[in-house]
Amino acid sequence: MDSKQFKEAATAAIDEIVNYYDTIEDRRVVSNVEPGYLRKILPAGPPEEGESWADIQKDIETKIMPGLTHWQSPNFMAWFPASSSYPGMLGELYSAAFTAPAFNWICSPAVTELETVVLDWLAKLLNLPECYLSSTHGGGVIQGSASEAIVTVMVAARDKYLRETTSHLSGLELEDAIAHKRSKLVALGSEMAHSSTQKAAQIAGVRFRSIPVLAENNFALTGKDLEEVLLQCKAQGLEPFYLTATLGTTATCAVDDFGSIASIMSKHAPPNVPGEIWVHVDAAYAGAALVCPEYQHLTASFEHFHSFDMNMHKWLLTNFDASCLYVRKRKDLVDALSITASYLRNDFSESGLVTDYRDWQIPLGRRFRSLKIWFVLRTYGVKGLQEHIRKHIKLGEVFAGLIKTRGDLFKIATGPSFALTVLTIVPKVAGTVEQNAITKAVYELVNKRGEIFLTSGVVGGVYAIRVVSANPLAHEENVRKAFEILVETTEEVRDGKASVRVLNGPLVNGKGEGVGEVAVVSGS
Repeated sequence: MDSKQFKEAATAAIDEIVNYYDTIEDRRVVSNVEPGYLRKILPAGPPEEGESWADIQKDIETKIMPGLTHWQSPNFMAWFPASSSYPGMLGELYSAAFTAPAFNWICSPAVTELETVVLDWLAKLLNLPECYLSSTHGGGVIQGSASEAIVTVMVAARDKYLRETTSHLSGLELEDAIAHKRSKLVALGSEMAHSSTQKAAQIAGVRFRSIPVLAENNFALTGKDLEEVLLQCKAQGLEPFYLTATLGTTATCAVDDFGSIASIMSKHAPPNVPGEIWVHVDAAYAGAALVCPEYQHLTASFEHFHSFDMNMHKWLLTNFDASCLYVRKRKDLVDALSITASYLRNDFSESGLVTDYRDWQIPLGRRFRSLKIWFVLRTYGVKGLQEHIRKHIKLGEVFAGLIKTRGDLFKIATGPSFALTVLTIVPKVAGTVEQNAITKAVYELVNKRGEIFLTSGVVGGVYAIRVVSANPLAHEENVRKAFEILVETTEEVRDGKASVRVLNGPLVNGKGEGVGEVAVVSGS
């Protein structure tokens, strides 16, 4: 493909992408293909001779589209959004054109320096403490996901803890002490924290302890909850070294009590002493709301914590992947992750005057992801981003208001919080088993029909439906449509008119723990 052919192909591709977005609401939001569908319709291997772009492009609609769940559809209200915008796409286009592994500054100075600049912009926009800016001892770095960020900082926290608590030893005594301490290390996270903390502990080779939270605290982690587990760990001879605190939990968008957490941490593991516990704030989704002044009070305690991460690719109009990780002391990352092979050495890196982001992450190479953040921030501006967030907050309030008008059918479990409403179905016969069963039946029937797409969860032992109104293309008519679908489906299931069957079996939460039984619900 030469430049002329590329221009023609790119124009055709952009025309098709624009048409896709213009008509996306008309598509069934959830893919309903059977597993293995694509292997059945594709050849056993690549063609011997190259094909024309026109022939290749035809297969996007006929072969790929049927297997897509349309995350950008305004009828997609599941999980959390995966934002997309035309400025973000243009950033991806230029990034692909300027492709480079960019493992150190000299690979392409602009790749490194733009990332530093735009992440400082974002830190100020989110009202993060000054200690997270590159002009201090901290700074930001783009990771692939919030899960990747947690693995990265947990490894740094582990090495920092081991290094500082054994600094008085040397030789074999040091090796033995590190090996012994590693067997005692435990990472902490509330039971509402994302499962990525538990996975990171598995990768880092340390224990994980879940901290129970209470419905009376809106399922937020408090200092009291944390202290109980810290004392338990100490009594068992374990050494907590890391904690994930959350701004906007996956299940309910709960915000942990950062002030009381900071107080307990200072009491049990004073800052800047050996044995200090690393606190990471996971704000993957709801952190985007910090662009609005009315939420910026939530960052008041962040100066006491070690790292913070939010995903611009969830709610801030930037195409996946763009997870923005900030650390209070970049030296902690570099000390844990830096290995300088001979082929990586250069005068600029040796001078210490440049940043090599390979030392701030697990992979060596990295893409030019800051371009799309730069384009998005400049295109929308501060006011545009704030309007974007506030629009979805309002949509969440509208949806929750509609749900409250049908108290005979629905009960709000939590929310609306950051455009998330969590609800359950009211059964005709009272009881948790009956409630769980009918809620599951309604949820599964709604998704089976595919007009909208929702996700479920277990909150306080209760099966619930999550409705997120933060899709970039969503409008009020979309949340009203979702409400109407829920009403119609619920009435069908309650009246026995829908063909629904939920098999007997244990109801489990996100950790695989049994929390109740699912009864059989059937319709004619």
